Amino acid sequence: MKPFVRDTLLRQRARLHELDALLSAPDVVDQMDRFRALSREHAEASAVVEVFNRYLQREADLAAAQDMLGDADMAEMAQEEIQGAEADISQLDTELQQLLLPKDPDDERNAFVEIRAGTGGDESALFAGDLARMYTRYAEKQRWQVEIVSESPSELGGYKEVVLRVAGHGAYGRLRFESGGHRVQRVPATETQGRIHTSAATVAVMPEPDETQAVQLNPSELRIDTFRASGAGGQHINKTDSAVRVTHLPTGITAECQDGRSQHSNKAKALQVLTARLQEKERSERAATEAATRKGLVGSGDRSDRIRTYNFPQGRITDHRINLTLYKVLLVMEGDLDEVIHALQVARGTELLAELEQSNGA
Repeated sequence: MKPFVRDTLLRQRARLHELDALLSAPDVVDQMDRFRALSREHAEASAVVEVFNRYLQREADLAAAQDMLGDADMAEMAQEEIQGAEADISQLDTELQQLLLPKDPDDERNAFVEIRAGTGGDESALFAGDLARMYTRYAEKQRWQVEIVSESPSELGGYKEVVLRVAGHGAYGRLRFESGGHRVQRVPATETQGRIHTSAATVAVMPEPDETQAVQLNPSELRIDTFRASGAGGQHINKTDSAVRVTHLPTGITAECQDGRSQHSNKAKALQVLTARLQEKERSERAATEAATRKGLVGSGDRSDRIRTYNFPQGRITDHRINLTLYKVLLVMEGDLDEVIHALQVARGTELLAELEQSNGA
């Protein structure tokens, strides 16, 4: 275990004793806001200290087993105990490092996934449709709900642009690393000569705003247009101007929704997407400022970052941020994203831990 991690955990254990004393003080119970805040901190500290205590116990078990190696009668049993203790210590060390990482409150939120066709014409629109299907399949495996907020279908299938709302616990935390440029190499269905084409699509993943903390929109800065919904949607939608587009005049950022049957519901969803885009703009600007002093391993999530290549002839998917290559492109396109997302989460955790160590050493 790294010294700074052990020091941090020892401070956490000392803090837990302080919290025990604070929560038992009679005056704290009378201040409900403070009591709730201390209770939350106590619950988080307890979870960490519980794992740390198990780590310390296995360390003691390891030391005791090593002492027994000199006894010929106990050596074999001691060796088995050493192997088991070392495996447990390694696993608990990894778990503790993850527990110490700063929590992003947005990770638990629902997510908006915006997919746009890029270079490659009709083939890029088909690829954008494949990505939408991939995320929908992945969401279904997580038992999350997916709805199309807005869509601009292409003539041959797929989408010029589509926005999905993914509702489920931890949706943004899992999908956040999908933001960036996605590239596909394959023989398009429209290709008669069997030549491999390269096309691209971009993905932006945004947390669904918390209404209590969302950017406050000034009505005088908004232009709201209604129009007839395009694409599939049934006769009712085609006969009424139920689709809504909202434009934020100071920034020119727009959002639209045509999924619902009423103007009221479409306007509410469009405003949610607009708020998410404005918050994402603020986040991206902050990330760009931070990136001026350091370049994140997992990347900024900017659309211009080419993050992943899907090579169908070789059956290969490569995530360029962490040099991860898997030969399961068809499975991934069917929503088998767990291995990729887990690897990205581990890489991000390692990066954050290094930053934490550097800041503690500074």
